Order: sequence, then C-alpha cells, then structure tokens
Amino acid sequence: MKVWVDTSALLAVLDGDDRHHDRARTVWVELLQSGAVLVLSSYMLVETCALVQRRLGLDALRVLHEDILPLVRVIWVDEEAHRLGATALLTANRRRLSLVDCVSFALMRRAGINEAFAFDVHFREQGFRYLAD
Repeated sequence: MKVWVDTSALLAVLDGDDRHHDRARTVWVELLQSGAVLVLSSYMLVETCALVQRRLGLDALRVLHEDILPLVRVIWVDEEAHRLGATALLTANRRRLSLVDCVSFALMRRAGINEAFAFDVHFREQGFRYLAD
C-alpha cells in the first residue's frame, strides 16, 4: 500500500505539543509496521523542512532528516505536476488552499495513491482516504 504523507502529519509526529501528536505517533508506527510505502513530494519536503525549522528548531529538523526522511520516497515535482497544481489552485479560487496541496493531489492521482496520512481536511475534500481519523 502507498500512503501520501502530508506536512501536517509530519509536524504532528515531531511536535509533542501538537494537538494531533498522539494520534500521529500511533498512525506513524502502524504505517511503519505495515510496510506501507510512504510518499511525499519535493514541494512538501521544502515546506516541511521550513516549518519544522521555524516552529521546532534545528534539533527537530535533524530528526526529520536523519530519522524520518530515509523512510519515505520523494516524488520530485515536474513541470506538468506544477502546472496541474497551479491550475487547480487558481480554478478553486480558495485562499486557504495551497499550491503544495494542489500539486500533491495531482501527484497522488498520477501515482494512484488514495490514502493520505494528514491532518489537513483538503485531502478528504478531494476524495482521498484520510488515515488520521
């Protein structure tokens, strides 16, 4: 099984003060034990690194790089995925929806990934199975 791992989930795993931390840790361990292929995009990688560094500091960023990222597969965003995401974002005309999310949706569809480990409701709105429930 392939599972898309969102920034919201990684932040919740790393941040003990996050309101979703306990659930995130449980789901994370279950995913690792199940042998699921964990996937994220290069855009999410940049987004996650920036947010972890800013919110949690360099020690947490080191944990992300050394302990978590070796366990995930990164799909590098190409021109087509970026274009599809940007078009979807502009078509949706929703200020709180991000380009990173829209590119994620395009890549998930292209890769046939239906499950998302996320605490971002946009994944559910797009019809993906939301593993954080």
